[in-house]
Amino acid sequence: MLTIGLVATPAHAATNLVQNPGLEIVGSDGFPVCWERSGHGDNTFTIGTTTDAHSGSRAMRVTITELTNGDRKAMMLENAECAPRVEVGHQYDLSVWYKSTTAANAVTLFRHDTELGWQYWLDPATLPATGTWQQKVVRTPPIPANTDQITWGVSIYSTGTLTTDDYSMVDVSVPTPTPSGCTDAIGCTRGKWQVMPYEATVRGIHAVMLHNGKVLLVAGSGNDPSAFAAGTFKTAVYDPTNGTFTDVPTPADLFCAGHVQLRDGRVLVMGGNKDYPSADGTVGYKGLRNSYIFDPATNRYVRTNDMLAGHWYPSATILGNGDVLSLGGLGEDSTGTTTTDYFSSAEQRWLSMNEVKQTWSWWGLYPAMVLMQDGRLFYTGSHTFGMGLPGSGASIYDYATGTITDVPGLRRKDERDQSMSVLLPPAQDQRVLTVGGGNGDIGATAHRLTDIIDLKAANPRYEPGPLLPQGTLTGGVPQSGDQGKMYVSLVLLPDGTVFETGGALHNRADPVFEASIFDPTTNTFRAGMATDPVPRTYHSSAFLLPDGRVMAVGDNPGNGSFDTRISIYSPPYLFKGPRPQIRSVASTTWAYGSTQRITVNSPVTRASLIRPAAVTHSSDPNQRFVELPMTVKGTNTIDLNVTSNPNLAPPGWYMLFVHNANGVPSVAKWVKLG
Repeated sequence: MLTIGLVATPAHAATNLVQNPGLEIVGSDGFPVCWERSGHGDNTFTIGTTTDAHSGSRAMRVTITELTNGDRKAMMLENAECAPRVEVGHQYDLSVWYKSTTAANAVTLFRHDTELGWQYWLDPATLPATGTWQQKVVRTPPIPANTDQITWGVSIYSTGTLTTDDYSMVDVSVPTPTPSGCTDAIGCTRGKWQVMPYEATVRGIHAVMLHNGKVLLVAGSGNDPSAFAAGTFKTAVYDPTNGTFTDVPTPADLFCAGHVQLRDGRVLVMGGNKDYPSADGTVGYKGLRNSYIFDPATNRYVRTNDMLAGHWYPSATILGNGDVLSLGGLGEDSTGTTTTDYFSSAEQRWLSMNEVKQTWSWWGLYPAMVLMQDGRLFYTGSHTFGMGLPGSGASIYDYATGTITDVPGLRRKDERDQSMSVLLPPAQDQRVLTVGGGNGDIGATAHRLTDIIDLKAANPRYEPGPLLPQGTLTGGVPQSGDQGKMYVSLVLLPDGTVFETGGALHNRADPVFEASIFDPTTNTFRAGMATDPVPRTYHSSAFLLPDGRVMAVGDNPGNGSFDTRISIYSPPYLFKGPRPQIRSVASTTWAYGSTQRITVNSPVTRASLIRPAAVTHSSDPNQRFVELPMTVKGTNTIDLNVTSNPNLAPPGWYMLFVHNANGVPSVAKWVKLG
């Protein structure tokens, strides 16, 4: 390889880390040194240099004349001499001058993992069409652990011509300040819980964080047969800012229904409880076909058309087009529902049988179905009650083709009853963490296993994760051996970590007092977080509030009682100095692939969208943290680059957060995507 004039430069501020940034040095083949032709798919293309340069005598030109699928691009070579070197935790401003006849362009990054090799990282920004030279600058997220080099370029993924020149990559990191201004020594390291001086007016079995800042708490009959017999079904809207509750007339027993937020912020509620088990135990719970939409503007339920089948404990996953898939649960006759139900966002109705693609597969109760970046669904293996599904216990479901593919590696797949799974931050990384679980049907002791999967891999499989930290049982008895917990809650935090809390050792018994924070960049738990003083076992939930705190509700042990106390957790980042503020958001309605301007009051290092919770039974498969790569315009003005892929961030209302170098987040602003 020709390397004349190229020197591997160590990463430090103000140095352009791109080798041959102006494309002026060419090899014997006439192609710029340290660059290569790249891309994939079925398309007809040319990639080479042109004299139509922004500066100097050469620029890169990529032309696609025919395209069925895929993309084309010029990329920096993935080798030790050419790929820019980076430091873990640092951020870099990437700059490129470009012209394009199409808006189908994206900055594309790959990273070198010291253990796994080269792999796709993310597309941090899209580039609009322009007939004149324009500069695009985008800031990377913090460099992940085990990453020593990155490469990047600009992809074109439609017919047209893209011309690029004068690449630059500069380290913009500043030394991370020592946490100062700690208002509480314990809070800085462990966080703090507060049990509110009032109790919920309903049994909070289902919790939905609404875009007006209030919380929808749904009980239905609240797992109380006497309330069911009396036709007493309850819902309340809780306002965390003043501690008030507003009762909502509840039209049916929505106990153990499914729910998901629609693109306009209303809540689709599906299924529920048609009847409790018979006294002799020969007939179990029965699922409703009813479906309703809750409107936060009116605090009212409005009935939709019925689903195709009854569903008690159904999944609910919003797709990239705003439609909703619902799977699993028990039917009207108390047997497992194998009917797929599909809600059309455009038509605001459940589709009829001849409009829905059926596989007639049994998915279990509350199967955790996570939307992948390619539109397929990943069944994580997390579920409620009983054994795992046949096979490996996890799978990828392609609704378009009707195919279901087993995914290997999930350990103790028959002991994942009320484990929890979460798409790790950022969603662009496509990694899922599954934590704990048990098996209430056989009385198994909950374990402390965690498993992690990279859904971008050519052949995804779970790999063992770190063991869940252990806590104490009632009376302060420490856990031992492989004791873990079921009924665990996982909450995405605005600093890009995951808060883990609540749970029990056995089915509706033996609460575990333990909490930790999982760091996706290191795949480690930070044990010893403050623990909720209220037991949180069966029918408990925890979720993020717009102010960065975590709210926990519910506990329904085997004696039939229900704890209606509300706990609020303030994570350590709230005790580490002043919070940055989002002073303005130019628009609260965002389009995919757009650039959105905000202003802040102080320097920030990261911005993100977090989808608000709709959680029950340790299940919220729509929860996600979406990276917003930044283009920093000045001290207080930032352009945020919104993903062009709605499968990464399905349409709806999101909480917009920024945080500073100390990991201290702002209070969220609400924005509507799509």
